Amino acid sequence: MRESSSLVRSVFVLCLLSSSVFCLDDSDQNAAASSSAVYIVTLKDPPPSVHSSSGRETGISLTSTSSQTYRTSNRSASIVRVHDSLLRKVLRKENYIKLYSYHYLINGFSAVITKQQADRLAAREEVHNVVLDFPVKKATTHTPQFLGLPRGAWLREGGSEYAGEGVVIGFIDTGIDPTHPSFSDEVSGHSYPVPPRFTGVCEVTTGFPSGSCNRKLVGARHFAESALSRGVLNSSQDDASPFDGEGHGTHTASVAAGNHGVPVVVCGHHLGNASGMAPRAHVAIYKALYKRFGGFAADIIAAIDQAAQDGVDIINLSITPNRRPPGIATFFNPIDMALLSAVKAGIFVVQAAGNTGPAPKSMSSFSPWIFTVGATSHDRVYTNSIILGNNVTITGVGLASGTRTMHKLVLASHALRNGTTVMDAIYIGECQDSSSYDQKLVQGKILVCSYTVRFILGVSTIKQALITAKNLTAAGLVFYMDPSSTGFQMTSTPMDIPGILISSPQDSLVLLQYYNTSLSRDNASGRIVGSASVARIVGGMKPTYGITAPKVMYFSARGPDPEDNSFQDADVMKPNLVAPGNSIWGAWSPLGIGTPDFQGERFAMESGTSMSAPHVTGIAALIKQKFPHFTPAAIGSALSTTASLTDRKGEPIMAQRTVLNPDATQTPATPFDMGSGFVNATAALDPGLIFDIGYNEYMKFLCGINGSSPVVLNYTGESCSSYNSSLAASDLNLPSVTIAKLVGTRTVLRWVTNIASTVTNETYTVGLMAPDSVSVKVSPAKFTIGNGQTRVLSLVFRAMKNDTVASFGRIGMVGDRGHVVNVPVTVIYKIAV
Repeated sequence: MRESSSLVRSVFVLCLLSSSVFCLDDSDQNAAASSSAVYIVTLKDPPPSVHSSSGRETGISLTSTSSQTYRTSNRSASIVRVHDSLLRKVLRKENYIKLYSYHYLINGFSAVITKQQADRLAAREEVHNVVLDFPVKKATTHTPQFLGLPRGAWLREGGSEYAGEGVVIGFIDTGIDPTHPSFSDEVSGHSYPVPPRFTGVCEVTTGFPSGSCNRKLVGARHFAESALSRGVLNSSQDDASPFDGEGHGTHTASVAAGNHGVPVVVCGHHLGNASGMAPRAHVAIYKALYKRFGGFAADIIAAIDQAAQDGVDIINLSITPNRRPPGIATFFNPIDMALLSAVKAGIFVVQAAGNTGPAPKSMSSFSPWIFTVGATSHDRVYTNSIILGNNVTITGVGLASGTRTMHKLVLASHALRNGTTVMDAIYIGECQDSSSYDQKLVQGKILVCSYTVRFILGVSTIKQALITAKNLTAAGLVFYMDPSSTGFQMTSTPMDIPGILISSPQDSLVLLQYYNTSLSRDNASGRIVGSASVARIVGGMKPTYGITAPKVMYFSARGPDPEDNSFQDADVMKPNLVAPGNSIWGAWSPLGIGTPDFQGERFAMESGTSMSAPHVTGIAALIKQKFPHFTPAAIGSALSTTASLTDRKGEPIMAQRTVLNPDATQTPATPFDMGSGFVNATAALDPGLIFDIGYNEYMKFLCGINGSSPVVLNYTGESCSSYNSSLAASDLNLPSVTIAKLVGTRTVLRWVTNIASTVTNETYTVGLMAPDSVSVKVSPAKFTIGNGQTRVLSLVFRAMKNDTVASFGRIGMVGDRGHVVNVPVTVIYKIAV
């Protein structure tokens, strides 16, 4: 399943429609026991990157035996030989296929083997872990202005022509359309060199010819060995190249780093100029997801491994696993552990939270070293209207022009061709087949069609209805909401003739009642022969601004973060942040099939946490540009502690609570909905204080999980015994505090470092709002800190009474030089002692 507009309209329905081809359930695993499947095997010997604090500084390359072109070094070639030798020794002359060798971030390989062969490999002394491969799914013209970039973050760094310069962002996604102007390097201004530390290549295939890459699009590869081994990839249909045949990857890359000032033209309408959040940043594409079936972990890990070796600064993952990882903790899964090694190498990782909200514990991104982003609205909407002959005006949505004059209305079911009946075509009201209608009855009139749940499911499309209307020479097209789709949000869809989607069931009824009162019938047969109803469509090409925003969208996945498959709560706040993810304009591949209504277009409007993640990725590139030596945790801290807690009107940010009629059920957002708050790009460039975390702290946290020692050794090649202590999750130096179970009194420590540009001291005063049923004491309550200095804060929490309802608070540090640092606090279970 992909995380975009066509799905978020009906999350709870579409989650049930995942194809069994790529959704592995218990029956699939049972079948795997007697047949071959893809397994990911990790070895005890650590990968090359483990031998250095930064893998990119070791000068060690990784190789692979996949179809991709990897660089080779003596060290990596030796590891490949070890992998091959192990397989030959254990499986002797049996059938198997090795897909990838991983040896940059993790030391291991993936192979097509049987369950019995996997068990024999797992029994080997040099093998630490054998995991069954699992599937994954895919989780602007105005948002730069909404986020204040032109007069804020961009201005501080010299303008849009410098924003993100020198930073390379790696996208693990569905590929890219290299011909899109959002990724051209023919931009005016100063030179635009590729950062010398980036060593990636541009893969040349039939669908991705030589010259596809440039100084903007600096690298492109595709990974599909696991998909090929399953027989689900068709080279001709799925674009076995870095080219984006779906649209999702092109969109996410442009939101984060698309060029500034690219004209957005859809259905012949000019809708403004687009820009990514970091328009000067470089883009590297690692395609591991495909339009017909999604993707698999073995391919994703290969893509992450290669991106880290190539030298990207940031990785954007607008994808999530299809299900919660099994095992003693959600953190121990091959993707998250590969990303831990990426973070060790200094790479900031951003992941979409998932589109499985608004249910609690619906989070699909789990680990504290990953920066997880939820989705909000922004303040731009497109509306149009239809004026009926009785002077009633009905509003709706639709990117379409209007009619100059009044035209007669004709309901689709009243314009049937002779011999066609409603029983012959049960879905006749959806206007999907022009051969069912009599052109003489439609010509010059406004055709009225029914918007049913079939549109939400993608079975019927507005694009096909437009073709029908044009074939019948209709003057315009109107959709009314059928009862089957009541409660779902219609989105602004492009139309190349006058049109409107009436998104209210009440307004839809008003239209139909007006139409029905004006019907004419044949006296003899009683057959409907026409209607005297008329209407005029008012165009909806101009957006409206200033609505209440942001608000957390109903589809955005929610916390608390589940620690394991039994739904135990983790002491880690998720999501980390929220950002615009609803109705986002971005670049699109004209051949992309991800959103049928935008096929053939160069831009598309999409919704999902897939869209919110690259907003934060682009802003992270601005932080990386200003602070090139920031650790990933420091970048995450800068984003988190400066987040906004109120909407544009100064009111608390609201969160939608239901899929049906979401605006009618919204309440103030909590950290489970929005994490630290709504991203504030300008403030994030001057956070004042940061909370930093190193790789060793993450390791101590993992080693502190009961029963984790062998699993940690499996994935990292490091023994927990080499760490003298362990850390509870709540003791990680995160810019938040989450305590799933507070028994009596608990003290946690946080240490902050002053990175403000001023060389003078700054004095901070601490204020707090304690969660219900909890007392909080912070010491020192006031402190002075110089540039580069670190101070330790002691936070004492005490349960005042027994309470099983999660409660929320906040710790604020206000500096006398204008810096404000906010730390959200969450306590779930309270037990007074």
